[in-house]
Amino acid sequence: MASPQIDRSQAAVSRRQVMMGVAGLTFAIAMDPSRFSDAAELARDPDGARFTPWVSIAPDGTISIMSPAAEMGQGSMTSLPLILAEELDANWDNVRIVPAPIVEKIYGNPAFGGTLTTAGSTAVTAYYDRLRIFGAQVRRILLENAAGKWGVPVEELHTEPSTVVHQRSARRLSYGEIAGFATIPAVAPEIGPEQLKKTSAFRLIGKDVMRVELPGKVNGSAIYSIDLQVPGMIYGAVLQSPVDGAAPEQFDANKVKAMPGVIATVRLPSGVGVLAETPWAAFDGKAAVGQSITWSRDGKAWGFDSDKGIEAFALAARDPGVPVTTDWFKQGDAAQALRNATTVVEAEYRCDYAYHAQMEPLNAVASVSPAGDAVELWCGTQSPTMAVDTAAKALGIPHEKVNLHYTLLGGGFGRRGHRDDDYIVHAVLLSKAAKRPVKMMWTREDDIRNGRLRPITAHYLRAGLDISGRIVAWHQRLAGDRVVPYMDPIRYKLGGEKDTILMLGVELRSYDIANQYCGLIYRDSGVRTSPLRGIGYTANKFVTEAFLDEIAQKRGVDPVELRLALLKDTPRGRAVVERAAQMASWGTKRSDGRALGFAFIDYSGSLLAGIAEISVDRREGKIKVHNFWCAIDCGIAVQPDNIIAQIQGSIVYGMGMALSESISIRDGAVEQSNFYDYQVMRMNDVPEMHIEIVATDNHPTGAGQMGTPLVAPAISNAFAALTGKRLRETPMTPDRVKKALS
Repeated sequence: MASPQIDRSQAAVSRRQVMMGVAGLTFAIAMDPSRFSDAAELARDPDGARFTPWVSIAPDGTISIMSPAAEMGQGSMTSLPLILAEELDANWDNVRIVPAPIVEKIYGNPAFGGTLTTAGSTAVTAYYDRLRIFGAQVRRILLENAAGKWGVPVEELHTEPSTVVHQRSARRLSYGEIAGFATIPAVAPEIGPEQLKKTSAFRLIGKDVMRVELPGKVNGSAIYSIDLQVPGMIYGAVLQSPVDGAAPEQFDANKVKAMPGVIATVRLPSGVGVLAETPWAAFDGKAAVGQSITWSRDGKAWGFDSDKGIEAFALAARDPGVPVTTDWFKQGDAAQALRNATTVVEAEYRCDYAYHAQMEPLNAVASVSPAGDAVELWCGTQSPTMAVDTAAKALGIPHEKVNLHYTLLGGGFGRRGHRDDDYIVHAVLLSKAAKRPVKMMWTREDDIRNGRLRPITAHYLRAGLDISGRIVAWHQRLAGDRVVPYMDPIRYKLGGEKDTILMLGVELRSYDIANQYCGLIYRDSGVRTSPLRGIGYTANKFVTEAFLDEIAQKRGVDPVELRLALLKDTPRGRAVVERAAQMASWGTKRSDGRALGFAFIDYSGSLLAGIAEISVDRREGKIKVHNFWCAIDCGIAVQPDNIIAQIQGSIVYGMGMALSESISIRDGAVEQSNFYDYQVMRMNDVPEMHIEIVATDNHPTGAGQMGTPLVAPAISNAFAALTGKRLRETPMTPDRVKKALS
């Protein structure tokens, strides 16, 4: 099956193409050039109702399908159009995928309040139902037009890939032929659930197709923002303040401007920009700024050290005299159940700051109009909505004056979708100052030192067991650095001032534990923070799943059997646990100094079980992961091979945060600078991975980041099984391993 092409030449579809819409909304066929301008204008209809262009069919049979998802390696640019193509009964070889224009009322993500945002592994699950309906509506209109042409009841017709067939007369019409004469009713046909395909009839969903962007990545033709060249463009680099909120005070501007290739320096609210003829001249100028600059002491993080900070967080978490800021999650009466428990188990866990480590450092190209009242912007972004918002605010102009051209992303993981993305602000302000197009480029050092980090957290847990050893109470106090109030204060207010990014995953929703409580103790270090792949689940499931393992050890029961007992009312959860255990031959004793560790998570409805097989070099303190098994039930698997690839990637990502990735803060500033002192996984660290999808007919749920939270608890639990010692802090670095073993 051939791979469809990406068409980035236009924001929408062209003339003489059938355009279809959403249930209950009107739509039209753009066939007469005198009637309509091009479909880009249709896509920008102000109320998003008159035209809803998701699909177009050209007379030559080409089917253009809009993709509203940013593509950062997760495959959503392919998966979403494929869902629509399934119900349309389209020939996938004839499909052309078109990145959707920034029209939120048409293409916005329902999981993010209708903004055009790709994050949180929500794309497939959020768009799935509506895309199926769109496809079914288009198919129904094609059938009705063919029936009218032939003068036969529509019930006598069926479709094959991109073809309407009348079996009785052996007549056939291609979708392209129908596009040449089709008329469209004023209102889209109603499509009920019973009119959608049964999963057994799927031709595309559940089958593997080539991701649309992969050929370009292989042959080098794929375009990222760092590849862009704009006529008259110069280059910019920015020395950003080491502490959020600080501003430049003094630096030797004359020395910098005298350097070869440097055009000018630009004082920015949070740093100093250097404009130059080449990237290297800009980088050299930035380095020279750093030799003489002084910073204001504005900003809360000055004086903050992460090692002292985590100690203070931990003290607050375990001190009952420190009141919680919010009763985050309550079920039953955990406090009373603890008092009545026969046995109480307690433990403390901690998680360090971590950095996104996306492979493409942040960069953007901006061209601000001479009057400063409009901007052309090119960048990779997880949220075109936020990118436009950021650029508009930086210039103080209306959103409609920002024209965004978004590209493929060299990794996102939560870093490229803030309401005030600094790399976009830098590009726009540098272009405004230069009165020329500017490509703003960050080096890896810039990317790490200016990183927006996963927050530090400290956790104090107590579990109450009854006389039979059953868990009757679960009580947790979490002290953590804030995230949502910093990265998106508007979302924080609209969401009832809840920091979901920090706290998701503390709930044990699938487990049969009647009395649960988690209290949040809010701390604000002033450090730049952000969502990071797996968000709160990565830290919080490390904590809960490792603590459950401690309880199993205390009770003297098998960790898998404990999970199965707790999942007695969650058959899908039991199924993935049992399958993972079978895959890894759980219960078979390992030789050669190896052991297994188990973890289970319910992540937004995706159910996963993971098992790590490890060994430990006791002299070096290094944990080696040899094998990792994972079973996942994410409902209907739209693209199975891609899901497996995403789980593999998320496991490797999770290994980095579990074993080596740690950011330390000294006097408010990040101490690390590149991959030699911020250790991501290398190829020789990657274990054999064994991934299996436990497919069900349930609504599809996320997969892109769901494997990440499994890794740390599975490794920690394997370490305890192997050594009898417990690692309660991530990352589990050699120093921490040796300390635990000493």
